[in-house]
Amino acid sequence: MTNMMFLYGKPLLPKMHYSRPLSLMQTNTLRVHATNVLASRLSRAEPPLKKEVVEYMCDVDAHFWSMRRSKANFYRIISLLQSFDCNREMVHRCVCLEKPGYNCPRSFALLMLVCFPDLILPTVFLYMFLIGLWNYRYRPKNPPHMDTRISYADNTIPDELDEEFDTFPTTKGTDVVRRRYDRLRSIGAKVQSVLGDFAAQGERAQALLSWRDPRASVLFLTFCLFAAFVLYAIPFNVMALLAGFYTMRHPRFRSKYPSSPTNFFRRLPAKTDCLL
Repeated sequence: MTNMMFLYGKPLLPKMHYSRPLSLMQTNTLRVHATNVLASRLSRAEPPLKKEVVEYMCDVDAHFWSMRRSKANFYRIISLLQSFDCNREMVHRCVCLEKPGYNCPRSFALLMLVCFPDLILPTVFLYMFLIGLWNYRYRPKNPPHMDTRISYADNTIPDELDEEFDTFPTTKGTDVVRRRYDRLRSIGAKVQSVLGDFAAQGERAQALLSWRDPRASVLFLTFCLFAAFVLYAIPFNVMALLAGFYTMRHPRFRSKYPSSPTNFFRRLPAKTDCLL
């Protein structure tokens, strides 16, 4: 058991793989050769194992396009982000005073953490420890298995399955390839829009100090100078306490419209207008 625990801290691969790592093309080539060697040996076993099964177990075609696998990976990311969204909803309920009886303990906890900042990290780790103990009741009792629902194999249309098992290059007719290409273009357009939004947000952040918009840069520089003097004159504990109480203010003092910093950031210029 002790040796097994120490294995968690050791690297997965030999040291040479980290000192002189292989490129992606070399890794794919080695995977293909290893698959061929395994398939040739297991084909002579009793009972013989087909090459398709070995290729599936070694993930030879993992880098090929698959609509089903793309949707599965997308919803894996969505399920991962939902955990963060649950924490955001919990903070939102605390801030909006949906249960006013819990506001006093939260305010007292905020006051204690601000007055004694040495307790912040111990409190965070103790909170994670308690969450882990609470989740022990809901631990998985069975080993992991193939899940058709997570893989989106239960509601995949026949055309998507036919596209996944198609050879490379394709052997299908012109009409089938045109229909699949149009579907891929529609999906690529959505991905393109999301990437464009991420790029625009980053360019707006760069525009704060690049003088792309002189008036916005003047406003931001003035705010930075004022914030520097205020934070130098007022202790950090007081500022953190004021920010915490301002965040947990009563809903009567809130506005349904976006805040001024949000409006200011959205008005910053991006390079979207410069694209053809």
